[in-house]
Amino acid sequence: MMLDRIRAQLPRLSAAERKVAELVLAQPYSVTQAAVGAIAAHAGVSQPTVIRFARTMRCTGLPEFKQKLAGSLINGVPYVHAKVCPADPAAEIAPKVIDSTVAALIKCRNDINAAHLEQALSLLSQAQRIEFYGLGNSGIVAADAQHKFFRLGMPTVAYADSHVQTMSASMLTPGSVVVALSHSGRSVETLEAVKVALNAGASVVAITASSTPLANLATVALTADTPEDPESFSPMASRIVHLALIDILAVGVALRQGPRLISRLEKASQSLLKKRLYWEP
Repeated sequence: MMLDRIRAQLPRLSAAERKVAELVLAQPYSVTQAAVGAIAAHAGVSQPTVIRFARTMRCTGLPEFKQKLAGSLINGVPYVHAKVCPADPAAEIAPKVIDSTVAALIKCRNDINAAHLEQALSLLSQAQRIEFYGLGNSGIVAADAQHKFFRLGMPTVAYADSHVQTMSASMLTPGSVVVALSHSGRSVETLEAVKVALNAGASVVAITASSTPLANLATVALTADTPEDPESFSPMASRIVHLALIDILAVGVALRQGPRLISRLEKASQSLLKKRLYWEP
């Protein structure tokens, strides 16, 4: 797919061509309909740069590039799922959705950087305070992460409001850790909060796609490269992958706490017994 090719080439593009690439990734449908002059104006580059970008993407020129880009966009149902089609019978929907998620998880497993994971676990296990930041779908993952980590007896909180994230980040101190979640890695509000946290002396663990502004800004990044385009499809597989990475971090931190964690978890479990209705089958 053309969009996948652009994402893969993004780190290697010149500054000018990167502007065109980011425009295409942000507004692919508009680019397929726009003239070269309009594309150049919106990207803030010259028309020759647009044509040069198309050739960098292995096309003879802009017309072929737009044709291939349009072909990428007809896959799947926009804003629903990239792998299903309107004509799919119900029997095929479940396998397609599940298989694409399994494939994303396997790719994540194979791509995990052991050194980065070790660094993230070291930061989190020694953290005086952990804050999880996420917006939209990532906010849901942040809430799940907070639910897992607070049971480890660590001071944790999750914020899904950009204003609160920035205010809280400004009050962090060295020894605090922010876990920033973003599939695109380009959310302006998330990047702003991360910059404030870093300036305050906190460390930042990012869970995002590789070579994104968030990944480059963070102290350490755990990357999850799923083929979903967040501008065109609801991020389903990426959300599952992010949840899996949170599970990995929670398990890793728990193991580092050793036997003392067992008694703490047992107390938490006992506190829930009164909340459950006794039932005999």
